[in-house]
Order: sequence, then C-alpha cells, then structure tokens
Amino acid sequence: MGRRAAIVASLACLALPAISAAEVGQTGNLRVNFNADLAPRALPRDHPAPVTVSVSGRVSTTDGSHPPPLRRLEIGINRHARISTAGLPVCRPAQLQSTSTSGALERCRGALVGHGSFHTSFDFGPATTIPTSGKVLVFNSRRNGRPDLLMHMFGTTPVRATLILPVAIVHGGSGDFTTTLRTTIPRLAGVGAITALDLELGRQYSYQGVRRSYLSAACAVPKGFSALPFPFLRGYFGFADGHQVRMTLAGNCHVR
Repeated sequence: MGRRAAIVASLACLALPAISAAEVGQTGNLRVNFNADLAPRALPRDHPAPVTVSVSGRVSTTDGSHPPPLRRLEIGINRHARISTAGLPVCRPAQLQSTSTSGALERCRGALVGHGSFHTSFDFGPATTIPTSGKVLVFNSRRNGRPDLLMHMFGTTPVRATLILPVAIVHGGSGDFTTTLRTTIPRLAGVGAITALDLELGRQYSYQGVRRSYLSAACAVPKGFSALPFPFLRGYFGFADGHQVRMTLAGNCHVR
C-alpha cells in the first residue's frame, strides 16, 4: 500500500462511528431491549485508548401489562477494556442523600464519571398507571477499600424522590468478560418498576501531569488484520417475579 493510500485508510478508520449493537431478549410475555455504543470504533492494537460507553435498556411486556420490577442488573465488560480511578475524587453515599440532580453535582462534581436518564412506571391498579422519569448521575466511589460506583437517580413525579444505587465493580473470572458492574434495585414504593435506563460512562482527566481516562480499550486484532468482531458487553436482567434475561452484544472494532 502506498503512503497516500495508507493515509486515506487511516483517516477513514478514524471517521468510523461508534460500535453499535442491539439485542432483544424475551421470556414469557416479558421483553427486554438491550443496546450499547462504544466510541470511537477505531482503537490501538496493543494499548488501551480513551473510550465512552453508552448503554440503554428497555423493559416492556408483549400484552401491555405492567412489567415486574427489575431487581438485579449486571453489565459485563470485555477483557480488553479497563477502568481507571487513579486520582479521581471519591463521592460517598451520605453526600448524596436527599439531593436533587443539581445538589448532587454541587457536592460531588469532581467524582462524576457518567450521566443519563431513567423511566419508571407505578401500577396502582388496572386503571391507574403513572409513568415517571428523571435524571441519572454516576459518581466514582469506594466500598470496602475498593473502587465502586454510585448511581444517583432523581425524579419529581409523582413525588420528589432520590434513589442512590451502589454499583459494585467486580473483577475476575475468565473468558471474554472479566469486569462486571453489578447493582441491586430496591422496591420502588411497592408498586414501581424501572422501564427504561440510559447511561453514558466515560471521562478524561489529568492526574500528576498525566492525561487519563476512566474507561479505555484496545482492539486486539491479530497482526495482518485491520478489524475484529468481538463481544463487548454482556447484560443480565433479574426481575422480582423470578424471570431472568441474559444477552451479549457484539460489534466490530478497527485498528487505527
């Protein structure tokens, strides 16, 4: 390949959009839509580079009935991705209690690593279902001396409410997924169910004069190849009625 062709190929690779993937899982009448984007798609072969991950989930039923409450959520991350918290401020649960979105930012802005939105539905009987929505902030935290996440959810309908969800970062295991984000969702006023969750995780920052990224990844393509299909996220959704949905999202990364 000539120099000009190589430059054109490199520029085309850098212009590629995010890695996008979507799957639909169903058990009985319960349906879960799981989507994710990883940006950028073009990554180094032999060392990690900063990335941003966007994840969304939608819960519905095929017959229009109220879905069961989501109780457990796990997201597995491909082994070629890394989470780095060196030098990031830490936010504690007590700092976020009873705060609005703006109040949470005032107290823990330095620890912010993600944001998004949520939708819930409260079932008060056959004729009374109240949909709600709100904003989500994700903060770097620590639990038992280890890196952790705090998900701050704030809504104002039907009542003003703040929900703080600790999200454990679990390392270990073998195979494609060696890091897992795991959280348990409490009962929402006894009749509430999360029906949608959208999150974007990623942040670049400086520490000790070095530019760092909360999330980074490489495209581990064997030499001689420029692209690789790979499973980059795995989702587990566990519901209060015992239903479970598992899905794996795959996409193609390109070497830059």
